[in-house]
Amino acid sequence: MQRSLNAGSIPAISTILLKSPIVKIKKTFVNNQIRATEVRVINNNGEQVGVFPLEEAIKIAKEQGLDLIQITEKATPPVCKITDYGKYLYWEKKKEREKRLKTFHSEVKGIRLKFGMSPHDMEIRTNTAIKFLEKGHRVRVELLLKGRQKADTLSGFAKEKIGLFLKMTKDKMPIKIEREIKREGRGLTIIIVKAEEKS
Repeated sequence: MQRSLNAGSIPAISTILLKSPIVKIKKTFVNNQIRATEVRVINNNGEQVGVFPLEEAIKIAKEQGLDLIQITEKATPPVCKITDYGKYLYWEKKKEREKRLKTFHSEVKGIRLKFGMSPHDMEIRTNTAIKFLEKGHRVRVELLLKGRQKADTLSGFAKEKIGLFLKMTKDKMPIKIEREIKREGRGLTIIIVKAEEKS
């Protein structure tokens, strides 16, 4: 059963929690940990070089100052790649982190703005949004509109107000718009996420 809330009882910050299964990281077999007697080898450039006995494949990798890493065991013989083990683990962990952010536990944090909000209150909302974004959350920004303010909709002061909030946030950290500004419920909403910093 839904309850109606008046404007004064609406909190400035809200949370929507979407739970998903935990992503498990599979074990990586390298060099002598590989159990197969022969393997199909891919070189450091991603090219297939053929099928070799395991000992010979490890020897080829060692001669290049690299490691032999099993990347799949479903094939017969299993596929192994000659590459740097440390770099391989780094990229695998990075992919897992990105995957976890998307599938393990996704939160949409809500920030509510008011039509006549003071610069000080806007700064507080901005700092709160940044804390959420730094933790990997998405942020849904809502500008509540009343009466004649609704006539302003996507043009004029209402749009400028959200634009100011986005600028203040962007001045402190890189962001990108996940969903463009739209009319929704009792006001305007937009969803933002933290943008990846360019190296």
